[in-house]
Amino acid sequence: MKYFCVFLLLISLTIQAQFQINGIVKDFETNKSLPFATISLGKDHQTITDVDGKFSLKVNPNNTFFETSYVGYSKSINVISTNVAFYPIYLFTNTTVLEKVNIEHHNQALSIILKTIALKKENNPKEKLNSFEFKAYNKLLVSAHPDSITGKLDSVFIQKKRRLLFSKIDSTNYKFKESINKHHLFLTEKVSQYQFEDKTLKETILGTKMAGLKQPIYEIIGFNLQSFSVYDDKYELFETKYKSPLSTDAIKDYTYNLLDTVTLKGRTAYMIHFKNKKRSKASGLEGVLYIDQNSYAIAKAVMRIKGVLDISGIHEFEYIPEEKIWFPYAKTFKIVKGKNDDDIKILGGTIQFDGDIEDNFETRNKQPSDYVYLLSQTNNFDIQYNGPVQIKKSFVSIEIKDSALNKPVDFWNKYRKDPLDIREQKTYLALDSLFLKKRYESKIRFGRKVINGYLPLNFFDMDLRKLFRYNNYEGFRLGFGGVTNERFSKKFKIDGYTAYGTKDGIFKYHLGSAVRIGKFSNSWIGASYTDDVREIASTTFSIDKIPFKLYDPRPINISTFYNYVSWRTYLETAIIPKTESIWELSHSEVLPKFNYAYNLNNTLYTYYQMTTTKVSLQWNPFSNYMQTPTGKIEVEKRFPKFTFQLTQSLPKVFENDFEFTKIDFKTEYEKKHLNGQKTNLLFQGGYALGDVPLTHLYNTSPNNITKETIIQRITFAGKNSFETMYFNEFFSSEFVYFQFKHSFNRVKLFSKIKPSFVLVSRMAWGNLDKPEQHVGLNYKTLNDGYFESGVELNQILNGLGLTAFYRYGPNQLSKFEDNIAIKLSFVLNLGL
Repeated sequence: MKYFCVFLLLISLTIQAQFQINGIVKDFETNKSLPFATISLGKDHQTITDVDGKFSLKVNPNNTFFETSYVGYSKSINVISTNVAFYPIYLFTNTTVLEKVNIEHHNQALSIILKTIALKKENNPKEKLNSFEFKAYNKLLVSAHPDSITGKLDSVFIQKKRRLLFSKIDSTNYKFKESINKHHLFLTEKVSQYQFEDKTLKETILGTKMAGLKQPIYEIIGFNLQSFSVYDDKYELFETKYKSPLSTDAIKDYTYNLLDTVTLKGRTAYMIHFKNKKRSKASGLEGVLYIDQNSYAIAKAVMRIKGVLDISGIHEFEYIPEEKIWFPYAKTFKIVKGKNDDDIKILGGTIQFDGDIEDNFETRNKQPSDYVYLLSQTNNFDIQYNGPVQIKKSFVSIEIKDSALNKPVDFWNKYRKDPLDIREQKTYLALDSLFLKKRYESKIRFGRKVINGYLPLNFFDMDLRKLFRYNNYEGFRLGFGGVTNERFSKKFKIDGYTAYGTKDGIFKYHLGSAVRIGKFSNSWIGASYTDDVREIASTTFSIDKIPFKLYDPRPINISTFYNYVSWRTYLETAIIPKTESIWELSHSEVLPKFNYAYNLNNTLYTYYQMTTTKVSLQWNPFSNYMQTPTGKIEVEKRFPKFTFQLTQSLPKVFENDFEFTKIDFKTEYEKKHLNGQKTNLLFQGGYALGDVPLTHLYNTSPNNITKETIIQRITFAGKNSFETMYFNEFFSSEFVYFQFKHSFNRVKLFSKIKPSFVLVSRMAWGNLDKPEQHVGLNYKTLNDGYFESGVELNQILNGLGLTAFYRYGPNQLSKFEDNIAIKLSFVLNLGL
């Protein structure tokens, strides 16, 4: 998600009194850069070099010099000249005290950090203050420094018959420099009100505007670029959580060194450099903490990660004497491209990276996107403490008011810290014109629909999942369907489809409609009629959103279906905080399309009717949500997530034949590791009691066909299915299922062969109550448990991969080869 949203900006738009100086600070003898050296224009105007020793500084014409200092080195004074833009600075070591200073400062830094950690509650505004509220102005732009781009016209040559022949003039750099001289690539602004009370922090967006767009891209507004607090045990930088250098046991993972003492807001602060002990670039943060010498509170913090992306976050604080606390008043966030030996492909565009020279990766010619950076700056104002604060709808972490989209010029002039400069003003004019001319807003809408599986056709969105499928019962299933969209009505919708199976020769139908009865809760009440077929004993949660797939591999081999004709009425709502739910009443007429009868009180049912009520609820207690004028968005997906479903038959209602209860539960957990690897856990269980025919029991998703050889059984693998379990081999009235997946980073085997390696283990236990009631199919039960493990080599070539699984344990088959399943996999990477 984060790569998609940021890099979409980078690739789709590639077409004063103060002045800035840049430079680098190095050791004179070793020529090595000095990270976090202090650059001073005065006591209250300071900056520090980054981890590469580089710095940039805005100066006024009356600034005649700046001072550079670093612990153990002699200070350097440099004269500022308007004719010089880059300053290479070399510092000389003070050899007599350097070693002693380093040791003393390391020990002193540990002592300071331990005191800072011990006093976190006394200094953390979210702990010390009962409540607070403030307004904030944020400006986010994507741009590049024009001076960093050559802007030359390049000649392109091609190899032909051992000679280089002129092909064309490449004007990419020239056009990019011309464009970037005039305006930025992207610009968005917002004004928010933040409220905190009872451990809850909510952002209400009062105004927002995005260059080129009448309706902003809400996912960009919802980006969690950096943590609000530097005191939390986990610090978040660009939607990734790292162990904080101020966490309770931080000294196990970080080293600390005292660099200097500086003056901030008239108070003396220690300047402490921290770095993760692990050598891996992705292991953790590196940066500088400015710690108040008296209170041991954070007065300023610089956090940085350097890898594929070079990401930095700066927190600045204002001292409030009456509260004796440092309160955040400004944040800065910046991204530039780092190094990586694997280019990133996103929606048809490619973000190219230089390889790391020390690892012998190949270099390449610079592209315009190499100079692009993202910069976000936030300034807080109108800060109030310990007053009465009333937070409405606190379960929504971000709320965008309907009136926030069309604010007048006076609104923005009131809240901007500084007026827009000429280049920023031209950005709005240029992008508004460009987006209108290129119809980018329509293209963004089109892209959103297609990614979710729909093709927008004026007032109707065609469902791409209904066009074509295949299974062993219907053969080729050809169909057409969809739903009316917001252009038809925002309060009323009609959905439907029709399909035809070339093998069974039968048409299937669905028609439904719904009315919205609650905007904030996104509540709809609706009714539908369906005449279709469904796989027997399949477990489905009504609340689950069906993901869009170009293909759905598992149903290809299924041949046991039942026909159902169903009338259904339902209420769909998200009125309960952090949940989505569906409450429904339905009546179905069921006809198994295979040799089966259900024996109840010596009556064989080959056709039966079922009247049921059902509630299906998904609960995401740890996720954060954003309420927008068009609906609610889960802006921060956190795990675990829980799904519950209760189905109850209604005796003697609309000729219901059976009395039963079904309880289903599912929980998912996902852990993204800092080194790029990922672990997924899935636990699912179901319990059916009463008189339940086989069609509505559980089969735990088998995905193996009954063939003699391994080669004959090669088909496509599913996502969470048992690849070695044969169709209709096991049925259960109660079961539990567990799946473990661990995805490693892609491995480079050859230049274009870079598979993703995944370890998978699955296991299930179950039982079948009253097996004598099910007549027709031969099957087994899962009383002794079922186990399989295997590996996935995904995306070996153009999305295609290979998987191999092995069946073991109590239900292992006598022939060794019958326990092996080799499958093809296909992963479509859209860069989302």
